[in-house]
Amino acid sequence: MSASTTTEVIHITDVAPRDGLQNQQVRTDTAFKLKLIQMLAEAGVGSVEIGAFVSPKAVPQMADTAEVVKSINDLLPDVRTSVLVPNLKGLELARNAGAREIAVVLSATETMNRKNINMSLQQALEASVATLQAASAGGMRTRAYVAVAFDCPFEGETPTDTVVALARQMKEAGAQEVVIADTIGSASPGMVKERLKALAQAVPLAELAVHFHDTRGMGAANAWAALEAGVRRFDASVGGIGGCPFAPGAAGNLATEDLVLMAERSGFRTGIQLDKLLSAIDLAEAALQRPLGGRSIAWLRRQRERTPA
Repeated sequence: MSASTTTEVIHITDVAPRDGLQNQQVRTDTAFKLKLIQMLAEAGVGSVEIGAFVSPKAVPQMADTAEVVKSINDLLPDVRTSVLVPNLKGLELARNAGAREIAVVLSATETMNRKNINMSLQQALEASVATLQAASAGGMRTRAYVAVAFDCPFEGETPTDTVVALARQMKEAGAQEVVIADTIGSASPGMVKERLKALAQAVPLAELAVHFHDTRGMGAANAWAALEAGVRRFDASVGGIGGCPFAPGAAGNLATEDLVLMAERSGFRTGIQLDKLLSAIDLAEAALQRPLGGRSIAWLRRQRERTPA
């Protein structure tokens, strides 16, 4: 499990504590979340999405986000941590808790916005723009997700022009990183390259990130296509935990360990230690009471067993 010696770096944001946990059947407590975030940081993950300031009735797993933020700021002051906020009210809660970075999520289709947040696409766009502008004015780091950027579970394929236009508006509103999300895991490598080529005309590649799900087993392949297209920023979830609760058919996220293994074995440097990621997966398995892990998990565990203590 040795790391590559190349100087070319890819940046990974682990979204397990938010996107991964938000729709799990087993309720997890604050102590577990803090431990998971700490273990990710110890593994070398430099950016973690740690919670969301959303309705606790709609997403009860995120009800303790304020406590998580306050505790993590003390425990890991040097780790980049972000929280999801849906609007200005969520931004106020995040700021009061001491959050340093926020993310907004804008779905690229009318129906997904209606089903997800009961807003039209235009209303959701206006809320995201206002939130990004206010966060930027307050000195916070900002990310903006463009969700269902390949296909929508209700409307089918999302037009590339729509995705590009929304990404451009997120950038202009102050998003320092625009994340193109394959929310239901329907993308293919060819689609990824085509869409990123178009998106690069609106947002610099250095400020674009991708967020893949592994619904059809192409998460790593899509990540490789994004690497070939010049993207160096990725979301992933340790153990492949996750899936959007508002998007029918969305399976788990691209597993962080799969992405790290592929990148390190292909000449990129992530700064993340696979053996320590495995310890985080062990912790999450015990808490969620089910097997976890990406496509490479069995091989990685065999490697761990063969490595002398």
